[in-house]
Amino acid sequence: MKIRKAVIPAAGLGTRVLPATKAIPKEMLPIVDKPAIQYIVEEAVAAGIEEILIITSRGKSSLEDHFDRAPELEGRLLAAGKQEAYDQVCSIANLAQISYIRQKETKGLGHAVACAKSFVGQEPFAVLYGDDVIIGQESATAQLCAAYEKYGLGVVGIKEVAPEMIYKYSSLKVEPLEERVFKVSDMIEKPATKEEVLSLYSILGRCVLPPEIFDILADTPPGAGGEIQLTDAMKTLTKTKGMVGVDYTGVRYDMGNKLGILKATVEVGLSHPEVGESFRAYLKSLQL
Repeated sequence: MKIRKAVIPAAGLGTRVLPATKAIPKEMLPIVDKPAIQYIVEEAVAAGIEEILIITSRGKSSLEDHFDRAPELEGRLLAAGKQEAYDQVCSIANLAQISYIRQKETKGLGHAVACAKSFVGQEPFAVLYGDDVIIGQESATAQLCAAYEKYGLGVVGIKEVAPEMIYKYSSLKVEPLEERVFKVSDMIEKPATKEEVLSLYSILGRCVLPPEIFDILADTPPGAGGEIQLTDAMKTLTKTKGMVGVDYTGVRYDMGNKLGILKATVEVGLSHPEVGESFRAYLKSLQL
């Protein structure tokens, strides 16, 4: 079944990148000249997604403004003969059918996804974490959607992480199915001990889920951090129906992390058609 809908949880406070996020949503932090949330929406659209629900919270109205029309700005650009900039600004509002809902209390990723139940209905849907920008030749979401259509099971986007980092993420029990695709038979959110680590593969930033996940979430108690963890609900799904893991291609940048923001800015900046060459020359001049 074709995946038509996507959910982007973007209600987090961005406390790891304060004070920048005191008044600016972390999803609106720019990577050179484009906010992080736009990269995520464009990735979903490249996967054939038609409808997107962005889950926000208080103080994030700028997300809605970014994907809306801006008549005054558009008029000034036209009057100044800046047709390319005008086309670029208008195209943002036409990327997809985007709607919004507020998560009134930040009770975890599982709770955020549960807020999308009426939007999703009885269809499978993609979840693109609002902290994670993934840039590559092929949309990471498209790679997960292809696996869902082939296997008919929920899919998680996975990557190997360093042994010392696995305790901050989830850990999955996996078996190879084909190149970069795995059967997932168990998972744990933030393992507390070395014995709880199932592998160094962790869920990072993307998943495609069947609508049954909402009934599971409704019965999922708070887990790590006292929050309703999406991983806990997916663990139940894994035990009842099974799941698939896709080691997607592309580079993931954690935009809720200062170092992740810096890496994204530098690496995207170096390949940017407008400033890349000058930026590279500047970095070389620093003689780091």
